[in-house]
Amino acid sequence: MRDFLSLFFTFIKIGFTAFGGGYSIMPIMERELVNGRGWLSTDDLLEYYTIGQITPGIIAVNIASFIGYKQKKIPGAITATAGFVLPGVIMIMLAALLLRNFSEIPVVRNAFAGIRIVVGALILQTVVKLGVGIVQKNRCAVQNLTAVAICVVCFVLSLIWQSNPVLLVSASGLAGFFCFRNGKSGRM
Repeated sequence: MRDFLSLFFTFIKIGFTAFGGGYSIMPIMERELVNGRGWLSTDDLLEYYTIGQITPGIIAVNIASFIGYKQKKIPGAITATAGFVLPGVIMIMLAALLLRNFSEIPVVRNAFAGIRIVVGALILQTVVKLGVGIVQKNRCAVQNLTAVAICVVCFVLSLIWQSNPVLLVSASGLAGFFCFRNGKSGRM
């Protein structure tokens, strides 16, 4: 029971400090779950993040479910997910009540502008961390150049032509399969 309470309250804490979605939550999860609790490694967290991106649903909720499952199987997944979602539900209910009356106040509008800037910085930190992880795991220069090329092509397609993310993920998966299947590392 104590383990479930620890899991629940850890994810409540993460849920209350998580703003901006799956990308911006990575540093918070790393600090709490990898560095603080030691429940998983950075590589595990990055793998859960990758799987969470291609799994239907909210990335951060998926990650919480995966980590809860790793800790205590299905009851742990339910506990972690409930702990993570509860703060968001509470905040949305409060925001709906308050923002209707206060959203046009300049102080509130400016505060949200500042929050968007921080969320952007957290997303950038996650992107850099993922990129460094790819380069560190692939000691082969050709694989690194291929990974960078896939990244650049996807970025350009999504930015300029606003390509469908499902098609980009599918095409990148196929490209990765064909480009890295004979590689020495076996993993990115």
